[in-house]
Amino acid sequence: MANFILYKEDIDRLNKVLAHLLSSASATFVLLVHKDGNLLANQGYTKAFDTTALAALAAGSYAATRAIAQMIGENEFTVLFHKGRTDNIHISLVDEDCILVLVFDDRTNPGLVRLESEKAIKGINEVLEDIRKNEFTDLESAPPKADSVGHQLDKLFPGM
Repeated sequence: MANFILYKEDIDRLNKVLAHLLSSASATFVLLVHKDGNLLANQGYTKAFDTTALAALAAGSYAATRAIAQMIGENEFTVLFHKGRTDNIHISLVDEDCILVLVFDDRTNPGLVRLESEKAIKGINEVLEDIRKNEFTDLESAPPKADSVGHQLDKLFPGM
């Protein structure tokens, strides 16, 4: 995703997929993260966490693991799993630009998390394909959406 625009409708669609994953995988929370570390969407209980920092660290962890994979002759690993005393993190590759981060506790089966993540990634990729259609090389020349503030102001005050 070079330059892309996320509209509210796109975020809503991503959040719907993430909310379903949160429920079906019995996760504490789930993040969709661009590989550059930017948080794109999240669902679940995140008040105790700095999700922006966690997104950046997860992207860094993925990048480091990718370098390790390349050192041993693999292009990249598609799944990372970190097990803690009570909480666990499952990081999945969504596409060439995004990773999915799930945090879940020891009551949840890691196999279920992996299975449900794979299902959710298909839904996320459908949304990401549409988001890529929002791509513009020059954001200033992007046509306004019908429900954008700028479009509404243009309708109220034509010719200004």
